[in-house]
Amino acid sequence: MTLPAEASEKIQTDKTAAQNRNTFSGQLLAAFPAFKSPNFRRYFPGQVISMIGTWIQMVAQGWLVLEITGSAFDVGLAAAASTLPTLFLSLFGGVVVDRYPRRTILLWTQSAAMLLAFVLGIFAMTGTVTIWIILILSFLLGCVNALNVPALQAFLSEIVEHEHLASAVAMNSAIYNGSRVIGPAIAGFLISATGTGTAFLVNGVSFFAVILSLLSMKKAQQEHVEKIALHPLRAIREGLAYSWKHPLIRTCIFFIAVIAIFAWSYVTMLPVIAKRTFGMDASGMGYLYGVSGLGSVVGTVLVSIYSRKIDRLVFIAGGTILFALALIGFTFTTFLPAALFFLFFSGFGLVSAVSTLSATIQSTVDDRFRGRVMSLYMMIFMGFMPIGNLEIGYLSEHFGTGIAIRIGCFVTILAAIVLIFTSRGVRKAYSSYQKN
Repeated sequence: MTLPAEASEKIQTDKTAAQNRNTFSGQLLAAFPAFKSPNFRRYFPGQVISMIGTWIQMVAQGWLVLEITGSAFDVGLAAAASTLPTLFLSLFGGVVVDRYPRRTILLWTQSAAMLLAFVLGIFAMTGTVTIWIILILSFLLGCVNALNVPALQAFLSEIVEHEHLASAVAMNSAIYNGSRVIGPAIAGFLISATGTGTAFLVNGVSFFAVILSLLSMKKAQQEHVEKIALHPLRAIREGLAYSWKHPLIRTCIFFIAVIAIFAWSYVTMLPVIAKRTFGMDASGMGYLYGVSGLGSVVGTVLVSIYSRKIDRLVFIAGGTILFALALIGFTFTTFLPAALFFLFFSGFGLVSAVSTLSATIQSTVDDRFRGRVMSLYMMIFMGFMPIGNLEIGYLSEHFGTGIAIRIGCFVTILAAIVLIFTSRGVRKAYSSYQKN
């Protein structure tokens, strides 16, 4: 009996797919489906190198400020200066992202960030750097990121299929957090061997990698951008109204606000803890960042693998509670191995929650509003960080770093409990929203 051609072809396709799943590469693609996209495979290595450079600069800047002023508050202030513009400019950045090709936007923003890194490196190398120069350059970098970050988040939807978007968001988060393992370690070595100026210059060079990866990409799936005829302010208002009426997006944005203020700010205080609690130099500080980053990588990998199998509430609420409990343990120990153990699980829990929040928004938002919604998300996430940085810097200066971190942890646990008890209502409201 001869099978019809179509049936025979389908059987052969199924056999090939089964064989691919049994190979090592097939298993990897099944676990991390974002890599099925050629453009994502081009994007990934360039972004990894660039983000390693970014973390090198972040760590070096915190150390440089602490050396110049000796003030924990100034460390928080410098970190706040780089994120404050996001609070005021991100919504306008979202309008730009929805109007113009996102790859073109990224090429301009990455080039501008590269220039700022070189300028800071020159000031540091020549010994003319001051706290005011750091604050001004950090503020300018924040202005660039107000456009760069929503463009980058929205760009992910163009380089992968929609069903692989959660994996792409998780892997993008893994890039950021994997860089926390490598970048701080390199920063510690560079600071000890050659000074902070070299670290800033290395970051400048790292931007060439992501620029080349963007230029090498084939035309993205949705690179043609639907022109928005609305006035920018009206377009912003439309995006805000959409986000507010969408129950799931609204809940995610409220929750990320809590994380931005009360959870993420602990990273700012790691240079202070390294120096004052453990008596570490710059290299030792790199280990604290690195272990926290390693936990974050493990968290994002698990999100990529299990995001379609496990209720996302487990990653969001459970991850947040795990983060807070581990970080509280970290603040009570002066035994370094125990501190590294707690830091690993704090990074694991926090980033599991954050990457799941981002993936949830990305997978539910209408593409017409993607740039504006992601700009709102990043405005809250990055724009509220200055509040957290200033809050933790002030409390650390007056009551001690341990107490400051614990206060944030208790608020974060409370928010997770509220999310657990309201999740059923959110799901019901979201189902009604979809029907309408």
